[in-house]
Amino acid sequence: MAVRHARPAAPPAAPGTAEADFHTHTTRSDGVLEPEELARQARAAGVRILGVADHDNLAGYRELTAAGAGPLPDGLRLVPAVEINSVAARFAAGLPEGELHMLGIGVDPDDEAFEAALADQRGARRIRFFKMVDRLRDLGLAVDAQVAMLDLSADDALGRPTVARALVAAGHALDVEDAFARLIGHGCPGYVPRGGLDPIAAIRAIRDTGGLASLAHFPEAPDREPLLRELMDAGLSGLETHHRSFDAPTRSAMSATARRLGLVETGGSDYHGDHGPYADTHAALVMPDWLVDGVMARLGGGPGPGQTVAGRP
Repeated sequence: MAVRHARPAAPPAAPGTAEADFHTHTTRSDGVLEPEELARQARAAGVRILGVADHDNLAGYRELTAAGAGPLPDGLRLVPAVEINSVAARFAAGLPEGELHMLGIGVDPDDEAFEAALADQRGARRIRFFKMVDRLRDLGLAVDAQVAMLDLSADDALGRPTVARALVAAGHALDVEDAFARLIGHGCPGYVPRGGLDPIAAIRAIRDTGGLASLAHFPEAPDREPLLRELMDAGLSGLETHHRSFDAPTRSAMSATARRLGLVETGGSDYHGDHGPYADTHAALVMPDWLVDGVMARLGGGPGPGQTVAGRP
């Protein structure tokens, strides 16, 4: 198949105003930036509180805070976070891909039981990843050469964006969005269902480690209050009302739902990096001070800039 031409690059985005971002990804899951580079770009964009929330993995946060690691960018505070893609089979009616994504903000990075649960999630991801590679080969869309060039020896959380980038590199897709839309999105020929924790188990795992469990990028929330209440019974305590992709009416409706149910409002860019540097995505993020204050109050405040903050039970 011929290599497709890339789409024209978008003009640089205007600088954003958000001083916090509780939802970002690095190369330790399906982002494109190393943890250190994400921290640098986020601080350069004006972020002072950063949640490194890789899928099923706290390795990026640990690298940035390990003994012997370089200093954090001046004025940056890190929050340990994680995004768990839960399999919502019994809630599947009307849910995108039958999944609910749970953000754990302020989790304990040293909790051994929580790390064991995340390790199981990463194992399920790896199995799915290679099943998808096999299926694409059977469809005449081989990405074996591109995957062979990746460093898959680490215990990173492999995801579909990595497959999508391989499809682009192999000339099978125009860009990551095209790869999802035609080849590996739900219902597409190369799609393989996910395995792993269900939403209730994911919420409880987050709560057991002292984190704030928040439902991520779910704009259907205002119309799914019975579902939210069931999740709240299991310990859900937050709702991502200010995701970077939400427009003003969606943010307003999400905030009204959170207030009505007594959920902590959270927000983030969900930055992966396929559409340019962090600053371009940050420019679209709305993060009011009251939301940041509410999240940090839930986490128990925390140390000053340049240090880290973890959740309190």
